[in-house]
Amino acid sequence: MPSITLRGIEKRYSRSAAPSVRNLDLDIADGEFLCVLGPSGCGKTTTLRMIAGLEHPTAGEIQVDGRTFDSVEKGVYVPPEKRGMGFVFQSYALWPHLTVQDNVEFGLALRNMDRKARRAASEGVMEKLGIAKYRDRYPSDLSGGQQQRVALARMLVVQPSVILMDEPLSNLDAKLRLEMRAELKRIHLESKSTVIFVTHDQWEAMTLASMIAVMSEGTLQQLDTPDNIYNRPCNRFVAEFVGSPPMNFIELGSGGTSAALSASLRNHLDGADPRVCRGSVGMRPESLRIAAPSSDAMPAAAYAAHATVTGIMPTGGSWIVELTTAGQKLFASVNAPPHIQLGDEAVFWVDRADLHLFDEHGDRLPDEAAVPHQRKEK
Repeated sequence: MPSITLRGIEKRYSRSAAPSVRNLDLDIADGEFLCVLGPSGCGKTTTLRMIAGLEHPTAGEIQVDGRTFDSVEKGVYVPPEKRGMGFVFQSYALWPHLTVQDNVEFGLALRNMDRKARRAASEGVMEKLGIAKYRDRYPSDLSGGQQQRVALARMLVVQPSVILMDEPLSNLDAKLRLEMRAELKRIHLESKSTVIFVTHDQWEAMTLASMIAVMSEGTLQQLDTPDNIYNRPCNRFVAEFVGSPPMNFIELGSGGTSAALSASLRNHLDGADPRVCRGSVGMRPESLRIAAPSSDAMPAAAYAAHATVTGIMPTGGSWIVELTTAGQKLFASVNAPPHIQLGDEAVFWVDRADLHLFDEHGDRLPDEAAVPHQRKEK
């Protein structure tokens, strides 16, 4: 399966407009399942359409398996139909006047494959996706999940080397989305195709991808494994965007955090990298532990503070607890019913290893920045 390389990609829709994608360098390995993740308007769909050949980059070069598909400088452009890629649109884009069978066979018909071979190929794919029994129906007679499977079958039957998907699950209900995520994982394992999947849903990206590219305002923020994206976000944007509830932040430099809370955390980090004291500290909600003020369960090296319980929100299987400390709200996520009541005084603590440190520019500081420097004895 091919690798895909983007170098210096920029896309402007007009000379006066800000670029939708700017200075994008991206390497996608053979057989990878890459999720491009980001909020609306960050450039993720534009990037996908440029890889597909549906949009022309304003600058830069796109290569697939070493072959140049787009190069502004060299004047090279390979049209979409010659790129060997399959595309699944958010709207599915099924032909309403064709049956399921004819929709699935459409790409093979364009390749002038004989009818018998087309039927054999389409039957095999439809059986795998569980839609063979709907072969004579029209798209209007199908549910959203069934239409999704037809769109996937139409794309898979032509055996593309690269599969491109633009938020294909966004129109499905929660149960169908879960089923289709499992289906897509299975398809990727079986086909071994290189997959690029655009989504704004962080959990979709975390459960599907082998690699995630997080984008914001047309720029790539972080390209990494799902585990590193969550546990080692490279900057404040990634840390705040990925995670629900989002990461808690305490500002140690100029910010909205109270002076008392900032001072207590600076005191806890005494001797650590001085850049921390000009930046901020992040804490994932699930890293916060809560206990009664008299509890002695907290580790000696943990950061701890007193708080008031100002909210308890059950989410089904877990609980989100809102804490107010020194005028700032923090959120904790717990998997067992909390033994506290609204208005109770409590203490929370966070292990030092679970503190995420960021400098004044929002860039992540290395984990060893939290380790106090050894003071030399005089």
